[in-house]
Amino acid sequence: MAAQFGCRSLLRPFRLHFTDSASRGTILPSCVTLRQYVCSAKWRSSSRPFGLLSVARTYSSEAKDDLVVKYLDGQDYGIVVVGINRPKAKNAISKNLVKMMSEAVENIKKNNKVRSVILCSLVPGIFCAGADLKERAKMHQSEVGPFVSKARALITELGNLPMPTIAAIDGAALGGGLEMALACDIRVASDAAKMGLVETKLAIIPGAGGTQRLPRVIGVSLAKELIYTARVVDGTEACRLGLVSHSVDQNKAGDAAYLRALALAREINPQGPIAVRMAKLAINQGIEVDLSTGLAIEEACYAQVIPTKDRLEGLAAFKEKRIPNYKGE
Repeated sequence: MAAQFGCRSLLRPFRLHFTDSASRGTILPSCVTLRQYVCSAKWRSSSRPFGLLSVARTYSSEAKDDLVVKYLDGQDYGIVVVGINRPKAKNAISKNLVKMMSEAVENIKKNNKVRSVILCSLVPGIFCAGADLKERAKMHQSEVGPFVSKARALITELGNLPMPTIAAIDGAALGGGLEMALACDIRVASDAAKMGLVETKLAIIPGAGGTQRLPRVIGVSLAKELIYTARVVDGTEACRLGLVSHSVDQNKAGDAAYLRALALAREINPQGPIAVRMAKLAINQGIEVDLSTGLAIEEACYAQVIPTKDRLEGLAAFKEKRIPNYKGE
């Protein structure tokens, strides 16, 4: 009983996020102007929503352009693509980027129409180079700790999003960039991508979850080896280690990982959205506890899907031999 009570208390904040009205915060306020500008530049939704990357890259010098958030439509309705766009700084994590990403994550969290999120880069050959060391060098020592705390909180919130998240790594993901990817549910990389937690080269340690998430992903011994040596691996090796789920040959456009991530999101999209969210919650919470408590968490999550209209729709579609039409209700 104690375990079940604890599970239900864990579910409460999740359920509040899920039941928020979809009309609240579905568009990132700080990116509205940018999204309108991108649309005016004929940035169309297609199999490559970021297919006109060259357009986006030509006006990315302003701080408001550091992040592009696109809510896809048509057959891809429910997929949100979050693109980092700081070409001059190799997508390094700055104060402004942390602020914009925090706002984006908060808005996505509140939107119960979102079924999956893809985190990618709009800059060729780079996913995220880690902390913005030029900005960091200008910080007073007293500012460093609070900034790292904010970055850590952002990555934690990214990891706590209730819907599936996919990191599309088409370039270098180093330090905080890899930590960001580690917070996602699934990682896809091109074979040319480079990944590593390289902080020990700078006489510091990963400070945004790397020392905790990497061992959970690839095992303690391998994580220690990579962190101690500050080793950088390519996409093929990362896949062998289990750091990424898929390694794909890079294409001429430089977006092979993104296209694979989009294909995964399209596989997720037709499934029952409440069920997918509950499955994520059960896995994420259960993996941190003993099996007995984990099973109680699973039971509590299963109880959430029983009264849904989607469950009845699934049974009806099976009986009628048709594709179900899930609405997240």
